[in-house]
Formats: sequence, C-alpha cells, structure tokens
Amino acid sequence: MKIGFDAKRLLYNRSGLGNYSRNMLAYLQTYFPEEEYYLFAVDRPGKIPFTPAANTHFVHPSGDFGASRAAYWRSKAIMREKKFEALDIFHGLSAELPVGISKTKVKSVLTIHDVIYLRYPHLYRFIDRKIYHWKTKKACKEAGKIIAVSRQTKEDIIRFYKVDEKKVEIVYQGCSPLFAQKLTAEQRQSIREKYHLPDEYLLMVGTIEERKNALTLVKALHQHHIPIPLVLVGRETKYARVIKDYIRQNKLEEQIYFLHNVSSGDLPGIYQNAKIFLYISVFEGFGIPLLEAFHSGVPVIASDIDVFAEVAGDAALFAQKNNVEDTAEKIKRLLQDEEERAKLIALGNARKERFSPQRIAQDLMKVYQNMLS
Repeated sequence: MKIGFDAKRLLYNRSGLGNYSRNMLAYLQTYFPEEEYYLFAVDRPGKIPFTPAANTHFVHPSGDFGASRAAYWRSKAIMREKKFEALDIFHGLSAELPVGISKTKVKSVLTIHDVIYLRYPHLYRFIDRKIYHWKTKKACKEAGKIIAVSRQTKEDIIRFYKVDEKKVEIVYQGCSPLFAQKLTAEQRQSIREKYHLPDEYLLMVGTIEERKNALTLVKALHQHHIPIPLVLVGRETKYARVIKDYIRQNKLEEQIYFLHNVSSGDLPGIYQNAKIFLYISVFEGFGIPLLEAFHSGVPVIASDIDVFAEVAGDAALFAQKNNVEDTAEKIKRLLQDEEERAKLIALGNARKERFSPQRIAQDLMKVYQNMLS
C-alpha cells in the first residue's frame, strides 16, 4: 500500500498538529514497515529535524513552487505529481485535503482534532475561524473517511458539518515516546536546577489561554490557602496578563512559575518532578497532556468535561469545571492522601495502554484497509 501525507505540519509545527503528524508516521513506520509512505512537502528541509525511514520518501514539487505558491501546490497542484497519482491513500492530518481529490482515484482520509472555533468563536479572530471553517467544510465533503480523535470530536463533526455518522471513525492519539523514559534522580535534579524549580510543585501544561482555565487554578490556591508552588508551562497569550495581574494583586509572585520554550527533551523531567498534574480546561478535542502525565507517573486532577472522562477513565480525580472551591478541595485531598495518589498513579499506568503506539497504528491501518477492500 502507498500512503501519502501532507508534511507541512510535520516539518514546521513543533507541538500540536506537528507532534500528531510525526507520532502517527512513526507508529505506522514501526508497526507496518511493509507499506510505503510518501511525505509531500514544498521545502527541504523544514524547521524540524526529520530523517525519514527506509520505507518513507519525500515528494517535492516538480515545478517552480516556492514559498509564495506553496499553498496553491498543497491545495491543488499536488495532485498533478506522478507520485500522487500512484498513491492508494492520501491522509490529510490537519483538517485539510487537496481540492478535488474526491474526483481522483486516490482514496482520501481526513483527521479533524476539534472544532473549538465553532463552539467558542469568541476565542478566535474572525478571519481565523472563517478560514478554519471554510477549509474543514470543504475537506469534509472531499474525504472518503474522516478520523476524529475522540468521541467528543466525532459528535461535533456530525453536528456542525452534517456528516453521515458512518463516514467518521475514532482513532485516538498518543504522546511522544520521550515520556516513556524514566529519568534518574540526578537527571530530574538537573532539570529542576536548569529551570529554577522548587522541590515540590503542581504542574499544568498547555498554551496559557482562556480555554485552558489556569486562572481558576491560581484562585483555588490563593483563596483556599494552599501554599504549594504551581508551574505553568506553555506559550503565553493575552490571557496570561489576566493571570499575572491577579498574581501581582495578591502577592503570589513567589508561588507561581511561568515557563515557555521548554525543550521537548526536558518536558518529561518537568512532569516527573511534579507532585500533581492538573488539566482543568473548559473544553478540549482530546487531551494529550493526560497521557503524558500517565506515562510520567504523576497523579492527575482534570475538569469534569466529557472528553477527559473518555481519555482518563477512572485514572483521574475530576473537579467541577470552573469551580474554584471544588478544584481546591481536590488538590488538598490529593496532597494529603498518599494512598489515593498511589492508586491514581497505578490506574494511569494501566490506562495509558489504551493509547499505545501499536494499538493506534492498528486502528489507523484498519481504516486504510477497509477503504481499499
């Protein structure tokens, strides 16, 4: 089988869609080495170092398609490439497909991670959400099959894009294999010193934006007199100013740590040093940081949204969304109860197997094979 992918995200996005693209390709290369994989990309190389395996090949434009015409090549001219015509499957890994692919003999698969821009439009610029909506709507019509990364996302695709339920399959995501590596005490101490972190802390990872809801966590610590430090890891948006204003007004500067530009190699150590991992978003399409915490042996407190229940099962302690008091109560409970902490760590260790690379690769390959049968 010859399977093609749009490699833009794989080569240029260091997190999010880039990680998804790299992880999915790595899973397929490992567990289905007999297949051939083709990465369609305008530039060589990209910003992310990437060495393809023996069964993986880059395909670049045969004509003159520099940066100014890259979007046109990806959305249209790509289908004129001879390597494209020879594909069995083309998989759009980030809610995009070439326009008109449904009229070719190549079967098409589309991954959609979420449609948060439709659920929470106020969190996005007008032009951005219009572009996301237009691209996704067209791609849904073109696709032979759509992969949703969770049941929540599948329901949203059906609801917002009026897609036939039979067209949508759920294939979960995994997390980077870096998180499976257990660091030594010396390595963890080195990371603490590198980032000037305290010996014990709570951890939250993700873009510091309104939807991630970090202010509720900061308020819980302050209003309920929980003195343990909190480390927030992620790119800052305007929402970070709101949090920092609250921190300044309440003299919490020595308790709250902000980290950004953390290297992917150091992030597992930051997880493994944490006392508790918290993920209290008001909405997500999936929840990869939950898997990162399970691999890291850290107990988890998550908001009680549907997708987190789907991902975490019984391996997390759930706090009511946007509830400062309940969030504080759950933190105090886990800090004081070593037995419950140990129980959650064991449950997380078992839960992570549902999202193993082998199982994800098998689920994805099953989608491809069913399309060709």
